[in-house]
Amino acid sequence: MKQPTYIAIAAMAIGSMALTTGALAQDNSANQTNSGQQSGSSAQSNDTNRSSSANRTSEMGTKPSGDQGFVMKAAQGGLAEVELGNLAKQKASSDDVKQFGQRMADDHSKANDELKQVAASKGITLPTDPGPKHKAEMDRLSQLSGAEFDRAYMRHMVKDHKKDVSEFRKESEKGKDPDVKAFASKTLPTLEEHLKMAQDTASKVGGSSSKARSMSSSSDASGSSADRSGTAAGSHDAHSTSDRSGAGQTPGRSK
Repeated sequence: MKQPTYIAIAAMAIGSMALTTGALAQDNSANQTNSGQQSGSSAQSNDTNRSSSANRTSEMGTKPSGDQGFVMKAAQGGLAEVELGNLAKQKASSDDVKQFGQRMADDHSKANDELKQVAASKGITLPTDPGPKHKAEMDRLSQLSGAEFDRAYMRHMVKDHKKDVSEFRKESEKGKDPDVKAFASKTLPTLEEHLKMAQDTASKVGGSSSKARSMSSSSDASGSSADRSGTAAGSHDAHSTSDRSGAGQTPGRSK
């Protein structure tokens, strides 16, 4: 009778060991699963960070600086000048404005071709449109016509060419790339001539800055006010002198 008892005890011991082993195996499996999930999350986080970094680098790459930035900006400005010049030939009422527009289209088309050659030698791909800022200005001007267009277009040309002259002069003096610097130096005199033409034409069609006229009127008004104040002060001084003189003579007459 003792032998079956020993067998039962041994069977129970083996069963307990089996349960313990199964529990340990389940714990190890759970730990491995958690470790795998953590590794996956870490890898995904690293991928996200690399993607964000790439996007920032891409965004920075869309805004070149230095000589390349000048070339890209000059290309967009040149395209805008040609399109606006053609628009002026169609919508202007003044012959002077039409002639100015023709000159802009001709000169900037030539400069654009020269810039393309410089860019090609540097491996720079130039933009094919003027960009949103210039497009917005063209849309605004395209809504105008006649004398109103003449004034608005010439005001824009004066403002735009002042900025162009400043940027081309800076590149011609401080540019690093000799070919880009040479292009800026060669084009600068033409832009300076354009600025003078724009100012002269603007004065003919009334395209001078309204702010300048306002400041001039304010200055004239201040001058007139000062003159009136001076006249009033002089008159007051004269009356005061006369009164004092009269006061000094009164005792003599009473004697």
